Amino acid sequence: MMKHVTGIGATGLMFLAVLSYPGVAAAHGVVNGEDDPCLRQVGERIVHFNAYQPQYQLKDQYCTDIPQEGDTVLVVDLVDPALRNEPIGMRVMKGNGSDEAEDQIVADIRPSTHQDGVLRGEVRLDEGLYTVTIASEKQNLMRRPQYLLRVHMTDYQKLVRTVAVPLLGMLFIAWFGYKLIRSKWLRNRWAGLRS
Repeated sequence: MMKHVTGIGATGLMFLAVLSYPGVAAAHGVVNGEDDPCLRQVGERIVHFNAYQPQYQLKDQYCTDIPQEGDTVLVVDLVDPALRNEPIGMRVMKGNGSDEAEDQIVADIRPSTHQDGVLRGEVRLDEGLYTVTIASEKQNLMRRPQYLLRVHMTDYQKLVRTVAVPLLGMLFIAWFGYKLIRSKWLRNRWAGLRS
């Protein structure tokens, strides 16, 4: 009986570990619609942002957490067909966008029309926070889609979630197993099976 309890506990721990760790250091990959952190909606118009670093990983795409410093290809998909006929531009500023007087412009792609629906730019990003602003000449300044990029920085909130949640789960399973083993019900059942 003890082998069964141990086996169930070990299986539970492995199941918890598999569920907790698959996306810790992965790119955002394939995500659908509303769950996509790279999708921004302004009114009825939708844009989708991706960052690529082909010198490190050819196919990985990032949105807010960029793992390495270096040359980065920034791509904005103009999902809404009406945006393809409007002049759209992009500005990348070093800083979090809270104090524009102190933020340094890293790249400024002037507004132009993009018939293919894709706005592209390449920029060198060093470690730190960056704000990417996508703007149309017709849009109100307060309604611009913005993305806050974290380049080569540790996201402590994500780190705590990926470590604390599985740790608490394992502690709960251990506590539950201890209570189960020490319970009179299990002892009586075990004694009944032995006799």
